[in-house]
Amino acid sequence: MCGIAGFVSAEPPPGAEALLARMTGLIRHRGPDGAGFHTGPTAFLGHRRLSIIDLAGGSQPMYNEDRSLAIVYNGEIFNHASLRPALENAGHRYASHCDTETILHAFEQHGPACLDLFRGMFSFAIWDSRRRLLFCARDRLGIKPFYYFFNGSAFVFASEIKAILAHPAVPTSLNPEVLPEVLAFGYTGGDGTLFAGIRKLPPGHHLTLDLSGPAPRLDIRRYWDVPAPGEPPRFPLPSSPREWIAETRRRLEETVRMRLMSDVPLGMFLSGGVDSSAIAALVQRQSSSPLNTFAVGYSEAPYSELSYASRVARSIGTEHRQVVLSSSDFFNALPRLLWHEDEPIAWPSSVPLAFVSSLAAQHVKVVLTGEGSDELFGGYERYRWTLLNRRAASLYSIVPASARAGLRSWLGSSSALGANLRRRLLHSFLGRDSSIESLYLDNFYAAFGLAQQNRLLASPPGAVYGPWLSFFDSRPTATPLARMLYADQKTYLVELLMKQDQMSMSASIESRVPFLDHTFVEFASYVPDSLKIHRGTQKYILKRAVEDLLPRDIVHRRKMGFPTPLRQWLLAPAAAPLYGILTARDSFLASCLDRSEIARLVERHRSGAEDATDRIWRLLNLELWAGLFLTGSRQPHDSLLPSGELSQPLAV
Repeated sequence: MCGIAGFVSAEPPPGAEALLARMTGLIRHRGPDGAGFHTGPTAFLGHRRLSIIDLAGGSQPMYNEDRSLAIVYNGEIFNHASLRPALENAGHRYASHCDTETILHAFEQHGPACLDLFRGMFSFAIWDSRRRLLFCARDRLGIKPFYYFFNGSAFVFASEIKAILAHPAVPTSLNPEVLPEVLAFGYTGGDGTLFAGIRKLPPGHHLTLDLSGPAPRLDIRRYWDVPAPGEPPRFPLPSSPREWIAETRRRLEETVRMRLMSDVPLGMFLSGGVDSSAIAALVQRQSSSPLNTFAVGYSEAPYSELSYASRVARSIGTEHRQVVLSSSDFFNALPRLLWHEDEPIAWPSSVPLAFVSSLAAQHVKVVLTGEGSDELFGGYERYRWTLLNRRAASLYSIVPASARAGLRSWLGSSSALGANLRRRLLHSFLGRDSSIESLYLDNFYAAFGLAQQNRLLASPPGAVYGPWLSFFDSRPTATPLARMLYADQKTYLVELLMKQDQMSMSASIESRVPFLDHTFVEFASYVPDSLKIHRGTQKYILKRAVEDLLPRDIVHRRKMGFPTPLRQWLLAPAAAPLYGILTARDSFLASCLDRSEIARLVERHRSGAEDATDRIWRLLNLELWAGLFLTGSRQPHDSLLPSGELSQPLAV
C-alpha cells in the first residue's frame, strides 16, 4: 500500500521537480517509509512507500530493463508470484521479488490485457517514454483510489485529491453540478467529485494519455464488469443448495489465504458481525500464533458492538484490543478526517474507523476487513424491505391513484397516529409511490429528498439519482435484487471502499478486503436470489457456509451496521457550537443554500419536532469541508467543541 501522484505535460510548469515533491509530501501518511521520483522531461511520477512486500527491493518508481517504462503503483497483486514464471520464460528479467515488477513486465508483454491476469487491489500509472504514452488503471471493484484532472494540456493524478490541488493548473473550486447528489447521498456515484475538473477513474477501467500526436488524447475504457444476466458462466456452477454453500466456503477460504501475503505483521478489524468474524476465524485457523484483532465502540452500550467483538475474539483465540470513543473525540476529529478524505464524510462510521486504524497501527501494518459481503449477498435490511414493498405495491396498484395519494397525504400529517407508527407507514408502500426512487432511494438512502432540496437550492436540482439509476436501468432483465446489488456495488460500495482506504491510510496501515476478490464477486453474482435472502434470512448462503466457525448467536445476530449515538449527541446542550457553524451568516452553506431553511431545520431538530440527524450531519460535513478546502477558514486540527462530553441529551 502506498501513495502515488504525478503529472504529464508537453510543457511542465516551472519548478516541476519541487512541485512533484510537494504533491507527494501531502500524502506522506500513505507511505512514511520512503519516497521516489521520476522527473521529466515530460512525465513526472512520484511515490510514497509503505513497505509490505520485499522490504529491501521494492522501491519506486520502478523501471523495466531498458528503462523505457516507469511505474508508480499503489496496492497488492496477490497472485504475482504465480505470474512470474511465464514472464521470465518470455525473456523478462526481474531485479526484485515484489509485485510491482510483475505489473511492469506483464504490461510489456500483454499491454492493457495484462489487467485480466491480476487478482488484487491496485491503482497505477506507467509512463512509456518511447511511445510518449501514459497508461493508468484501477482495480475492478475500486478498492484503491485514482483521481485525475485533465484540461487538454496538463494531466495530473494522485491517490488523494489534495495532491492534485497542489498543481498550478488545477483550480480549487466547487463543482455545483454534484451538490444535489451530495446533499442526498453524501457522495457522488459517478466519476465526478465536489471539485471542479477533478474526476475519479471508475473501477474496472483503464486510461491512456497519448502525447505522440499534435495534441494530447485521453481514452478511458472498461476492462471488467460483474457478469450480466444471460452471459455464459465464467466457470462451472453448483447444481444444488448444498453444493452452493460448500463452494462459497471453499472460495472464501481461498481468497482469505491469498490476502495473508505479507512481510510485515498482519491483523484484523473485528466488529463481531458475521463478515469480519468469519474472516478472522479463517485467518486464525491458518496461523500458528494468535491473530491481532482490533475493535472500536462507544460508552453508550446500545450503539456499541464491543461485547460481540470480544466474544468472537475469545471464541477463536485472538489477541484482542479495543478503543472506546467519546463524543468530543468524535467531533474534534472531524476536521482532520475531512482533510484526509478530501470530500464530506458520508457516514459517521468513518470516524470510529479512523480511531481503530490508529490503534491497529501501533501493532501491525496490514489489516483484513469484512467489507463487501452485504453488497454481494443482500445483507442490508433495505434489500428485503424493498422487495416486500415492491410486491405489496404491485397489489396495491388496483386502488385508484387518487385514493392512494389521499392516504399518503393523510399519513404525512395525521395526528391520529403515533409518531413511530406514522414513520413506519410512511416508509412502506402505503406512504410511497411504486418507483424504485421512492421505495428504495428516498426511503433508505437520501438525507435530503427532492422536495427538501427544492426548498434548499436556488434552482431545482438536476438528476440527483442519475448515477445509481444508470446502473440499475442498465440491467433490465435481471431480478430486482440483482439490479439493486449491482447498482450498489457500482456506487455505494465504491464510496465505502474509499472511506476505508482514506481512514486506514490516515494511520499508515494497509487494509485488505477478502470478499472483494473479483473471482469471488463473479461467483456471488451467480448465486440464486433464494440463497441470498432465504425465508427472511439475509446473507443466508454465507451464514450457512461459515456456521461451523463461530458461535451460533454471532452468525445469526441482527446486523447493527456500525451505529453511532449521533442523534443523542446532537440533542445535548453542549452541541450548540455545531449549530452555530451551520447557521453563521458568513458560512459556505449560506452562499449556496437557503439559510432560513437551514435555520428552520435546526430549530425543528433541536426542539424534537423532527429527527433531522442525517441532514444535520450532511450539512455539517459540507460546511467543514468548504472551510478546509475552499475558503481556508478552518484548519485540519481545529477543535469543534470545548472539552467535555455530550452526555446529557435534551428532554424531548
